[in-house]
Amino acid sequence: MAKHTFSNLETFLIFLLVMMSAITVALLSLLFITSGTIENHKDLGGHFFSTTQSPPATQGSTATQRSTVTQHSTATQSSTATQTSPVTLTPESPLFQNFSGYHIGVGRADCTGQVADINLMGYGKSSQNAQGILTRLYSRAFIMAEPDGSNRTVFVSIDIGMVSQRLRLEVLNRLQSKYGSLYRRDNVILSGTHTHSGPAGYFQYTVFVIASEGFSNQTFQHMVTGILKSIDIAHTNMKPGKIFINKGNVDGVQINRSPYSYLQNPQSERARYSSNTDKEMIVLKMVDLNGDDLGLISWFAIHPVSMNNSNHLVNSDNVGYASYLLEQEKNKGYLPGQGPFVAAFASSNLGDVSPNILGPRCINTGESCDNANSTCPIGGPSMCIAKGPGQDMFDSTQIIGRAMYQRAKELYASASQEVTGPLASAHQWVDMTDVTVWLNSTHASKTCKPALGYSFAAGTIDGVGGLNFTQGKREGDPFWDTIRDQILGKPSEEIKECHKPKPILLHTGELSKPHPWHPDIVDVQIITLGSLAITAIPGEFTTMSGRRLREAVQAEFASHGMQNMTVVISGLCNVYTHYITTYEEYQAQRYEAASTIYGPHTLSAYIQLFRNLAKAIATTHQTFLTVEKYEATSTSWQIVCNDASWETRFYWHKGLLGLSNATVEWHIPDTAQPGIYRIRYFGHNRKQDILKPAVVLSFEGTSPAFEVVTI
Repeated sequence: MAKHTFSNLETFLIFLLVMMSAITVALLSLLFITSGTIENHKDLGGHFFSTTQSPPATQGSTATQRSTVTQHSTATQSSTATQTSPVTLTPESPLFQNFSGYHIGVGRADCTGQVADINLMGYGKSSQNAQGILTRLYSRAFIMAEPDGSNRTVFVSIDIGMVSQRLRLEVLNRLQSKYGSLYRRDNVILSGTHTHSGPAGYFQYTVFVIASEGFSNQTFQHMVTGILKSIDIAHTNMKPGKIFINKGNVDGVQINRSPYSYLQNPQSERARYSSNTDKEMIVLKMVDLNGDDLGLISWFAIHPVSMNNSNHLVNSDNVGYASYLLEQEKNKGYLPGQGPFVAAFASSNLGDVSPNILGPRCINTGESCDNANSTCPIGGPSMCIAKGPGQDMFDSTQIIGRAMYQRAKELYASASQEVTGPLASAHQWVDMTDVTVWLNSTHASKTCKPALGYSFAAGTIDGVGGLNFTQGKREGDPFWDTIRDQILGKPSEEIKECHKPKPILLHTGELSKPHPWHPDIVDVQIITLGSLAITAIPGEFTTMSGRRLREAVQAEFASHGMQNMTVVISGLCNVYTHYITTYEEYQAQRYEAASTIYGPHTLSAYIQLFRNLAKAIATTHQTFLTVEKYEATSTSWQIVCNDASWETRFYWHKGLLGLSNATVEWHIPDTAQPGIYRIRYFGHNRKQDILKPAVVLSFEGTSPAFEVVTI
């Protein structure tokens, strides 16, 4: 590469940028100091999974595990249950029992927040500030409980860009203060619809604070209050009812905005699907025992970006308009946002899916710019923009929203397959910067510290960046590298090597001032209702990423006797970690890949983690322990023995102050095949809150992998 010599103008610009950045960092530091404490969660060890495990910084009841393997392959696990914060409990209303179905509660509450003088979250455009309102924003909560009230799950769809970790933790803390252990981090999912026209300013990590132009406590409190109120309403309104599921395609409302990335996936895999987007909509129909309507949850993969980055009115975009239409129809005589029927159109694997179905065109010439770099011959990438089917963005929003509403209405009306069976939930805190991903029986790779690539700054055909960066960049630029190095310091060789072929624009995982720039610790979570599994994804899966995860989780359930599970990808849940592409799509380094912050093996790590959650739900009550061998052909762990096997021993010792110790031993038989093994322990933790019945929660511990060899 030729050496770049800076002109006097470029030198001045660099100096100016350095000075402006220094001022920005100073202002951000002051902002953080004046806006309250920012929580940064650290990992408990990275190898463990628990339905109730929490980082040390959170309050409430915790169960922690430690697992080790000694030279004679003994796994030891300890469990601790503590109560660290006072709670004011809301008395539980007695639930009607002896019926077939679930207790169902639905609730909706306003969470709009500011509608002026605040940045809108999604496009990252500094001049896109709120200047009024088109529609209000709502939180829609759905509570499902078994007939005896013993288990319950909560799903909340919120008209916001995404759920921040700060927002989720505050909601959970307030739920714990009001309801004790009834609503917890393992059985409550918070999901953002991903509208790009809602207020920003509710994050704790520096990248998002910069994008939000600060933290707004007013907006944050509006969101927290609205989410809690929707859950309170659902809790109060619980009644016996039934849930039905239906599925069907929605045509003509979406395109893949990165088709050249999608084409990197194996042809044999692509041949199994008729489209490069997921067209299937999944609908849950909720009715009481008289058959009267209660609510609907729909999951469908589409970006709510019909309202483009020139918009300044707060609104819920196309999915919000679908909710608006269905709720208005079901709640006749009520104003918008009122009435008992609640309809949520929740996000799914929408990462590469756009509603701007006319596709990308050069706005200066009108010619197509549907190419690998989304760039125009004249004007470059900033001229390449996709448009929706309407005369303007308002019209496009209505057209796309009405199509989703109409299909959901049809699926709701014809839904006849009842959802039955027990409820369950599993949750894990994971250090996503340090997940070992097994590529085969002898080779493993790891996830990376967070980093954003050059194509991140390019934006997408739904909303281009402002500095003429180009999608698909696989090499850095000396000019921008120099500016980055002068302002933020150089990225380490370790992080550059880990993220290849991504050229790193911002090495956020190595930046901690004024506070960490990206999350290290991430939630992964599954809740199940009979044969339905809802996976809570902390980001934006691309189409093929979602397909791979669904198949893997479904196969994991099936391998443990839970056949024909319907697996839902629920996006933008609990904490935001940008995008998740497939390994093959990552090589193309378009916007979605450049925004896959934990490196090329991010999807494989999530698949591994969610399979563990599925296995925990399927097997926790069947055995105390498993010994598992890694199989290269299926890239999965296979159980070779459990607590019924002669070679295993499980010892439990009661301790003091609620402590207990469990020791798992595997006495390796001569018949054991050489290979990579691990030991897993499935335990239970009994929690008792004042004035509440005892709750038994499941958790799991996993030993480090070890090798068995022939001597």
